Amino acid sequence: MSHTLYETKIQRVQRCELAVPGSSPEMFEKALKSGVDFVFLDLEDAVAPDDKLQARKNVIQAINDLDWKAQGITVSVRINGLDTQYMVRDVVDLVEQAGDKIDTLLIPKAGVYSDIYMVEAMVNQLEMQQGLKKRIGLEALIETALGMANVEDIALNGSRGRLEALHFGVADYAASNRARTTNIGGLNPDYPGDQWHFAISRMTVACRAYGLRPIDGPYGDIKDPDGYKLAARRAAALGCEGKWAIHPTQITLANEVFTPPEAEVDKAKRILVALKEAATQGKGAAALDGRLIDAASERMANNVVRIADAIAARK
Repeated sequence: MSHTLYETKIQRVQRCELAVPGSSPEMFEKALKSGVDFVFLDLEDAVAPDDKLQARKNVIQAINDLDWKAQGITVSVRINGLDTQYMVRDVVDLVEQAGDKIDTLLIPKAGVYSDIYMVEAMVNQLEMQQGLKKRIGLEALIETALGMANVEDIALNGSRGRLEALHFGVADYAASNRARTTNIGGLNPDYPGDQWHFAISRMTVACRAYGLRPIDGPYGDIKDPDGYKLAARRAAALGCEGKWAIHPTQITLANEVFTPPEAEVDKAKRILVALKEAATQGKGAAALDGRLIDAASERMANNVVRIADAIAARK
């Protein structure tokens, strides 16, 4: 093991993150009762330009008036891009008017680390100005060719500050790369496999190297639950902790995929017990169910148990 280690900064249960347009306040109450782990109230792509200012007011009111904490929901807000006229007031108004109830801000289309630094510097000053005790985290979307080209630098330098997680934004990533795709997050039959494999894997490796949470983004076809689950399973297999839902019907699907099955948790616990017994006998390895287990098995088992315990604690 390298002497240089980056521990996970903040562990949150993030099996599913529900996207809720800030311009649709009628959806806020439904999101509150949805049972989802994470909600991000959106000020960016899901809001038309003419509705941006009202959406910001709607989101601030929803954060202050609804008891998200009582439902065990982590509250995030996706601000507008740094290249827009809305971003500055998004950050200022959110932190000044609802900063004590916001868990994270989600930065769209991060291209370079300085994008993260800009928002972080603003939040630092606003928290001091407001005398806030609760620290607001940052998350960022990797959804452009530039962002993916710089993902390791974003993860490394961002992890030294407020950055907690990176999300893969498949739609804008496809547009940025001029990739041909059949739908948001879906597969192209002309490609022999999963054309998003490399991108998600690269982002996930950067996250795991520097202690961030990797989260997969949206799947656009809400009438294709099987396709959603397959996409979620592929992301989970690569190490992602959760996936977006753009409709409440996708929440159950994500929770099913990203919750370790009871049999998997039981096996992980048996691995830990077997290795502990082996250690008392001076052995570094053991046999369980006819297979060799060792220190690497212990690390994998601990991951499963840790996730299961966090989910149980949330419930």
